[in-house]
Amino acid sequence: MPPMLSVAIITLNEEENLGRTLASVSFADEIIVIDSNSTDRTVEIAESFGAKVFQEPWQGFAAQKNSAIAKCSGVWVLSLDADEELSPELRTQIRTLLPSNPPADAYFLKRRNLFLGRWIKHGGYYPDPKLRLFRRAAANFTSSPKFQDRPVHETISFDGSSATLDYDLIHHAYPTLENYLEHMDRYSTLGAKLLIANGRTSKSWLAFYWNVLFVPHWTFTWNYIFRLGFLDGREGLLLHLYHSAYVSWKYAKAWHTTHAPRGR
Repeated sequence: MPPMLSVAIITLNEEENLGRTLASVSFADEIIVIDSNSTDRTVEIAESFGAKVFQEPWQGFAAQKNSAIAKCSGVWVLSLDADEELSPELRTQIRTLLPSNPPADAYFLKRRNLFLGRWIKHGGYYPDPKLRLFRRAAANFTSSPKFQDRPVHETISFDGSSATLDYDLIHHAYPTLENYLEHMDRYSTLGAKLLIANGRTSKSWLAFYWNVLFVPHWTFTWNYIFRLGFLDGREGLLLHLYHSAYVSWKYAKAWHTTHAPRGR
């Protein structure tokens, strides 16, 4: 009989996170790691947990994760990012659920996002359900064919019924401000490429000010005030403030990329 559960993870220089992630899935029958030529101890850590490690050049998030899934042999696949871990309660629920021949073909996990070490409970950041547990033959990751290097927002398409588990997947997203700002700078550049592909380059004076000034302001107001982000303390303020800056950056970068500099 095939193993019950395979865990699929993609990595690139994740020595600070991977041990925590793998410890949380030590009950799995198989762990598959697709590594993109890490230069730190990522591979050593993966092998110390008994993972099967494959070296593959970077193909984009969706393609890389599909490659990991294709190498899994379990009836069920749990797809995780290297900075995520199962809470103890979620570990117990999954271990109890899978041998019972559950009725659903795919399960959403409620994701608990941590920012500067604090659980962000408001402002749209929780429960942040992600479809991560599924029958191996039922699902695969998809993303825009134009942008296979998208840093986030690859999605899972699947056939069959779905449900949501009761407990949390813990996401150690941004432990430092430097890490968060670096990511938002990079993500805003890729977000700008998507805006350009969709023709949203703020060509007119009104569109420019709307997208670069008003949309970020409204994003902050909506998430921080109306969605109660202020209840998450100083960390919530910083998260929503800098997220609104990211929104402004991506529109500004889309405009700047598509407008040749004027002569002096």
